[in-house]
Amino acid sequence: MLSDEELDEIRQRKLASLKEQALEDQVRDQQVAEAQAQKEAILRQILTPEARSRLSNIRMVKPQVAEQIELQLIQLASSGRLKARVTDEQLKTLLQQITGQERERKISFR
Repeated sequence: MLSDEELDEIRQRKLASLKEQALEDQVRDQQVAEAQAQKEAILRQILTPEARSRLSNIRMVKPQVAEQIELQLIQLASSGRLKARVTDEQLKTLLQQITGQERERKISFR
């Protein structure tokens, strides 16, 4: 049987472990929030208000497609291939290309 001192030591180690895990979780959550804020700031710079609105609507219906579009746009912007802000029409074209690829994949798997 364990003595009170041993039980106390085990409790303290467990508490320290839980505190450390909570701190790690908090740091990870903060990093995710910072990355999301940075992504939003970049998208605000490269999208017109109409295109941003459309992307928000897409995110509600198809979050994976919205994420794919966002990543493509950020890559284009960071590589210097975007000369002007992306308009709603350009975003529609990109969306059609992406959804067209998905449909082709779905057809080819049958």
